[in-house]
Amino acid sequence: MTAIIVISVLTAILPVKPAMAYEVASGSSASLKTEGQKFDGDYRVTTLKRYLTGVGSPLADYAEEFVNYADEYGIDYRLVPAISGVESTFGKQIPVGSFNAYGWAGGEYRFTSWEMSIYEVTKTLKSNYIEKGAITIDQIAKIYCPPSSTWAWKVKYFIGKIDPLPLNYDL
Repeated sequence: MTAIIVISVLTAILPVKPAMAYEVASGSSASLKTEGQKFDGDYRVTTLKRYLTGVGSPLADYAEEFVNYADEYGIDYRLVPAISGVESTFGKQIPVGSFNAYGWAGGEYRFTSWEMSIYEVTKTLKSNYIEKGAITIDQIAKIYCPPSSTWAWKVKYFIGKIDPLPLNYDL
């Protein structure tokens, strides 16, 4: 009896929106829309761009390229940006005009653009590391940056800062 009275009182005092007040909005992209919010695109691009912007990286405008090339080559979208964090403070400390945020050839390697650097590094990680058996960050570190004992830890740290999704699977 008490439960019925409580429910009756709550029903009488709480505002109730009619079911028709909410509208399911879907278009060709089937993006989720809520009152006052709109979500367009891949959350990973938004997450990465927000992080890179927050650290003042010149790579922030290339978040979509990081995600697209990572998807094309089947690697975690955070790996290449995290490497840039370790090697060049996310592209802020590089030889002028080199677009080399990844420490290639001791920083002396020159790419023609940021997009080309993202593409080449992602492709090379897949073909020369992952496809040859280096499927964890610790294994990649032994090839990418020997004899460092901290490189893998730092890459994992930045992966977690970019997006705290667990890295509980192989690359």
